[in-house]
Amino acid sequence: MPILKHAKKKLKQDKKRTIKNKKMKDAYKSLLKKAKVDKKVESVSAAFSALDKAVKKNVLNKNKVARMKSSLSKHVASDKTFSTTAPKKAAPKKKVNKLTKNAKTTKQTTKASKSAEKKTVKASSAKKAK
Repeated sequence: MPILKHAKKKLKQDKKRTIKNKKMKDAYKSLLKKAKVDKKVESVSAAFSALDKAVKKNVLNKNKVARMKSSLSKHVASDKTFSTTAPKKAAPKKKVNKLTKNAKTTKQTTKASKSAEKKTVKASSAKKAK
């Protein structure tokens, strides 16, 4: 038994935390078993949620939970009632850089205007020559 005051307080805190952690472990274990048996979307999402909460409270390691989730989703996916893969999205459109687009159009317009100027200059010089 602890003798010092801070050690007594620590013992009380540890007992409370142990009870909380035990409840959380029991919850995620039961939901995990239920999800493996049911293989329904609701039960799987509830199990995932419980596992994520356990990670958030530092009851479980995040890598262990990732492994458990993967295992559960593979187990459930074998039964075709639940699909973990999301529908494929359409390929994103290429972004057109406005600067290069504007540069191209200005180049084309300047070329066109220069060629038009040449034609007008030739026409006006031809009239002067006559």
